[in-house]
Amino acid sequence: MDEKLKKTLAERLSPAEYEVVVNKGTERPFTGKFNAHFEDGVYRCKACSAPLFSAESKFDAGCGWPSFDQGIADGHIKEYKDSSHGMIRTEITCAQCDAHLGHVFPDGPTDTGLRYCVNSLSLDFEEAGQSD
Repeated sequence: MDEKLKKTLAERLSPAEYEVVVNKGTERPFTGKFNAHFEDGVYRCKACSAPLFSAESKFDAGCGWPSFDQGIADGHIKEYKDSSHGMIRTEITCAQCDAHLGHVFPDGPTDTGLRYCVNSLSLDFEEAGQSD
């Protein structure tokens, strides 16, 4: 993420949102506003508003974070190897601005076999029918 965007986000986001989106932090499980949220619409990047996940791909994984079985479209989410905290995981970021979203795991219950485990603090939600 470039320094100009970091400065803009520091002014626009809450300290908790900034910690997750820019510093790759994690919100506590079961505390995020989208964990048990199942309305029809699109989940967007908190930093740049890019569409990331459709509500149709959301499911309750019981892990304490919003979970999706796929991104909204190819190329909207980037993946990186993350070997922090003594684990090897796959970090996911917004492809448009590189905002940290969470991690993807190969243990999803649907045909994709994936579980995108995302921080609510890195997302905004647009209800179906609300776009311009």
